[in-house]
Amino acid sequence: MRRTVVNGARDQTDNIHNDSSLTRLATHPMQPLNLTAYTATCAAGQGKQALWQSLLQRRSGLSRNDLADCLLDTYIGRVSGIEQVRLPEHLAAWDCHNNRLAWLGLNQDGFLEQAQALRERYGAARVALVLGTSTASMASTEDAYRLRGDAEELPPTTHNPRVHSPHSLVGFVADYLQLTGPQLTVATACSSSARVFGSAERMIRLGLADAAIVGGVDSLCLSVMYGFHVLELMSSQPCRPFDQARSGLNIGEAAGFAILERGAASEIQFTGYGESSDAHHMATPHPEGLGARNAMHAALQRAALQPEAIDYVNLHGTATRMNDQVEAKAITALFSQPVACSATKGWTGHTLGAAGIVEAVISVLSLENDLIPGTLNCEQVETVMADYLPLTNMQKTMQHVMSNSFGFGGNNCSLIFARRS
Repeated sequence: MRRTVVNGARDQTDNIHNDSSLTRLATHPMQPLNLTAYTATCAAGQGKQALWQSLLQRRSGLSRNDLADCLLDTYIGRVSGIEQVRLPEHLAAWDCHNNRLAWLGLNQDGFLEQAQALRERYGAARVALVLGTSTASMASTEDAYRLRGDAEELPPTTHNPRVHSPHSLVGFVADYLQLTGPQLTVATACSSSARVFGSAERMIRLGLADAAIVGGVDSLCLSVMYGFHVLELMSSQPCRPFDQARSGLNIGEAAGFAILERGAASEIQFTGYGESSDAHHMATPHPEGLGARNAMHAALQRAALQPEAIDYVNLHGTATRMNDQVEAKAITALFSQPVACSATKGWTGHTLGAAGIVEAVISVLSLENDLIPGTLNCEQVETVMADYLPLTNMQKTMQHVMSNSFGFGGNNCSLIFARRS
């Protein structure tokens, strides 16, 4: 069973201007799921330990753009070593930059072995696979068009529908892990690999699976780089989330995965999620942040928490003028008492469809280590966020953390993780 979820339909938040809007997304507490394994690979580090050391040492993974055929003056979050990856022979038909990045990510932190044990424990048909992506294998499709030549014909070597498909990532990972259960590709822009958690929870709750592997992978490609450039959202400097002088984002690439189970015990649990689709504008969020606020409120309801119970919020924080401004409005409206927040794209770049899983991993690492990574590169924080945003790493005992992912088209998702009580 394989399908794709695309940009959600318009809801009614465009015309809502008061707190009564929050009741429209009323939902019930969910049964927590155990987070029994997780990993992330990005420009700031391959695997949890490397990523955490970068956060601790405040060492960014961003570097000046050196992509072939890309002349843009910007910084990128590039993962080293992808070009050297050689997929096993039986997976060679899936070979592309994005799937190599997925392979690299799966082979960190013992995650591959834990995924194999999961399959043995429940059976290949009872493990759901839910992955988010927005670029998928677009870079390979771009390469194919470069090879057309004067005859404007695609050479036979490019005739590979398994690669040139938005489902390529899920197909590759399912083949690699030998999974035959429900398979879902989520493509809701920058919220993609956050929304996978909600989809997995529903599958497990409804009895379609006993466990789920969730995550996301997105890799650098020219279409996205130049697309953001046309929108005038790219910065020529390392991005500065929530800084008064912020000038735009940096694109990054990443792979991240997690395992959710109902029966097994774990120290960290996935306790809530909220989703909304405000559909205000294709590339601009609702000016009052109502969709973002609704997503956070729904996550709190599912986790049976009040806002003051949240100890840390990992912000979406793209470092674009409008997105940070709108997220600040949503945060300060919902959390009337300041909550510690930070944006971590200064380490990783904006990893698009992989942002949700990478920042969920950072949130869990922060929870496990009782440390909030202060926003990197921010020097003069926006006044409205001054009491919310520490600029240096901060030690804090934590019980509940939230991770926000807000994408194009008003696709919003908030996740909550907690220590087992």
